[in-house]
Amino acid sequence: MTIHAPPPEGGRIIDEPMETALSRRYLAYALSTITNRALPDVRDGFKPVHRRILYAMHQMRLNPQAAARKCAKVVGEVMGGYHPHGDASIYEALVRLAQDFAQRYPLVDGQGNFGNIDGDSAAAMRYTECKLTPAAVLLLDGIDQDAVDFRPTYDDQDEEPIVLPAGFPNLLANGSSGIAVGMATSIPPHNVGELIDACQLLLERPDATTEDLVQHVPGPDFPTGGVAVEGHASILDAYETGRGGVRLRARWEAEDLGRGVWRIIVTEMPYQVQKSRLIEALADLIEHKKAPLLGDVRDESAEDIRLILEPKNRTIEPEMLMESLFKLSDLEVRFPINMNVLDASGTPRVMGLKDCLRAFLDHRREVLNRRSQWRIERVEKRLHLLEGLRIVFLNLDEVIRIVREEEQPKAVLIARFGLTEVQADFILDTRLRQLARLEEMTIEKEFNALSEELANLKALTSSEGKQWKAISKELEAVRKALISPRRTTIAEAVDTSAFVAPEAFIPREAITVILSERGWIRAAKGKVEDPSELKFKEGDQLAYLVPAYTTDKLLVAASDGRIFTIGADKLASGRGHGEPLRLMIDLDEKAEIINVLAHQPGGKLLIASKAGYGFIAPEDDTLAQKRGGKQVLNGEMLAVLRVTGDHVATIGENIKTLIFPLAELPEMGRGKGVKLQSFKQGGLADIAVFNAENGPEWADGGGRRRNWPDWKDWLGKRAGSGRQGPRGLRKFR
Repeated sequence: MTIHAPPPEGGRIIDEPMETALSRRYLAYALSTITNRALPDVRDGFKPVHRRILYAMHQMRLNPQAAARKCAKVVGEVMGGYHPHGDASIYEALVRLAQDFAQRYPLVDGQGNFGNIDGDSAAAMRYTECKLTPAAVLLLDGIDQDAVDFRPTYDDQDEEPIVLPAGFPNLLANGSSGIAVGMATSIPPHNVGELIDACQLLLERPDATTEDLVQHVPGPDFPTGGVAVEGHASILDAYETGRGGVRLRARWEAEDLGRGVWRIIVTEMPYQVQKSRLIEALADLIEHKKAPLLGDVRDESAEDIRLILEPKNRTIEPEMLMESLFKLSDLEVRFPINMNVLDASGTPRVMGLKDCLRAFLDHRREVLNRRSQWRIERVEKRLHLLEGLRIVFLNLDEVIRIVREEEQPKAVLIARFGLTEVQADFILDTRLRQLARLEEMTIEKEFNALSEELANLKALTSSEGKQWKAISKELEAVRKALISPRRTTIAEAVDTSAFVAPEAFIPREAITVILSERGWIRAAKGKVEDPSELKFKEGDQLAYLVPAYTTDKLLVAASDGRIFTIGADKLASGRGHGEPLRLMIDLDEKAEIINVLAHQPGGKLLIASKAGYGFIAPEDDTLAQKRGGKQVLNGEMLAVLRVTGDHVATIGENIKTLIFPLAELPEMGRGKGVKLQSFKQGGLADIAVFNAENGPEWADGGGRRRNWPDWKDWLGKRAGSGRQGPRGLRKFR
């Protein structure tokens, strides 16, 4: 399609391909999102909304010594003057700047309810008040001294700073996170003292490597503390490339209650994990028996975090309990590191630790030079005026005469003493009492002090070495102002590959699995001596009684050829009627349960279909990972038996019986199998496995077990038709 020329002035119709129009507009939107909303500036670590909030509070003179003002007033100033967006988003950003559990160095001193670590939101902005913190003052220091560039606000009524002077590396100190179009950023908080030590190292040795810097900055320092368990090599790689992550764990200790009883006290939470949601998640794990080692959880927190975790029993080791919970819950989280920022030119870049610190130092040098130049201009102007006053004192009588007698004293002063127009105006505006002898001494003293300051400033702006030395001195002063001990402990890396599954920590206790005919399943402690005493819902009765242990996996075989796997520790207590089995597995409505077995690792199962086919399957291959089970047999399954002998006995629906060696059956993971017995009509009625040394048994019509001494008369080859069995033989079980 041909692209036509733009419409004439005032035209409203543009003829261009849809693809071109959409691409151009979406690109503009994406760039706006990246630069104006999602990514922070590497120099001051702020997005526009945060920068505008601090600048508006600075303009309102809400310094640490001033009285706090309503947050609604601040939000209104920001929205009306600098940030034409919703008040809710501005207030949310302001609240986050005041939260000591979100910011390593809070920049807003909030008074009132600003939320908590439980996830409760802050009070409405009409109730809360705020002012700047000393840390925020350090970031704004010099903003009124031409330290940074300004640009017009959205309505051209005022100006706003493009970047703040940033007295400390706020990007790394408080971190940042955001999602743009096609890119995102995630920077963890760090300790300012460590960052400044790394900056000092860069000033001393510009060629220092990231590994050298990591000696001073061993890892993130989160405001909520915790224990970082990422390895040194992994953290070093993240700081080198700007991408990676760090695993953070809650801080805990075991409290001895005496007599072998203990409990876990969690005192610090992982960063950005809401305590209330964590407690709900842990309670849910207990309810659904997904945390087999955890007995109870409760919150005893006041101002400090105090989360109580009680074990299921005292035989469990505290380390085992916590390792299982770290795996199952947000007591351990992985904080991603993606140091994607806007550089000094506004270009998105992924920077490493060294690049970020170098960009900050370069910014501080520019700020230093601009402030020095601003000061030089004012000192020179003041010295110029003082030069005029010195001339006055040297010729005081003549100056007084000219002022009293001349019609144009200004012009005469300029011509007589070689003054500038500015000096002449200043002299004429000077009060007579300022011409006293004492005032002359003060002016001379000020002149000498300013002359010395001017010489020092010019020497500073002309020497790069002196500039870096001055920056080093400034950083040391900031370090003393903001110094605080590290909160996050850097621990040795934990090898999660060696972590044992939570099931391995389940206390091994004997149970009896009870499954009713209607599909209600439960687990009774110990052995059920008298099944007749078991109680069921009205109209229901016992179907399967399986001895097992709480550490076992149960294999539930269904007639549709699938085998399901259920953890024995997840079964309901035997005190009630249990719970429906179909809530635990995705069992088809038409399928029936044909057997329940406790899994034996390394064991083998005989799988037989109603059509008379079968095979041997390794038990380990029948374990299912999903609720839908594992399809083992192609066809309608009749029996799943554990292989405990060396011979197989089959009974057809035609009452004919065949016995053959077990070795004639193949071993396979799944499939149809081979023919067990041939039938002219009907199929397989029952099957059994027995040991030739003991011989088989079978059940007569009265339910009594009968021996079969002459069973060898029915011995034949697999797939034979067999012959009529003993009188009364219909089933083996």
